[in-house]
Amino acid sequence: MNGNAERDLTLVPLGYVSGVHGIQGWIKIHSWTSPREAILDYVPWLLGEERQPVEIADGRAQGKTIVARLPGVDDRDQAQAWVGKEISVLRKQLPAAEGDHWYWADLVGLEVITTDGVRLGRIDKMMETGANDVMVVAGEKEVLVPFVPGTYVKRVDLDGGTVEVDWQPDYLE
Repeated sequence: MNGNAERDLTLVPLGYVSGVHGIQGWIKIHSWTSPREAILDYVPWLLGEERQPVEIADGRAQGKTIVARLPGVDDRDQAQAWVGKEISVLRKQLPAAEGDHWYWADLVGLEVITTDGVRLGRIDKMMETGANDVMVVAGEKEVLVPFVPGTYVKRVDLDGGTVEVDWQPDYLE
């Protein structure tokens, strides 16, 4: 399987079921998408550890949260069974990233190499800090590298599995 085909089958978490809404089986959704309500566009959802595919019967923004109704879930007790379940989709369900934008799910696992050829490790996870995203690179030591294209991130090669960074090993100390 080539890199693109493997990436297409990667699970991408989009949020989770945070509670119930009302008595008619609606659930509250905590969405990590931007904008929040975009989570309703990606169906089917793969819910929980079982990755059970679920369509959405209805959904909408409700104040500062998102609410949805799942088929066959008609009361509060049935809805309660979904609380805490993660909502994921397959990577291929997301639109293509453009320009200097990448999905975090595509970056995790890539090898990070400095412009001088020093291997720092692999991206273990990404963090949002407010100012900019940060790569958490697992290698001999855990390294935090700001994900700022053009400044620190010089090249992202998804097919080659690497991120080239302008980051000196002595920054690690």
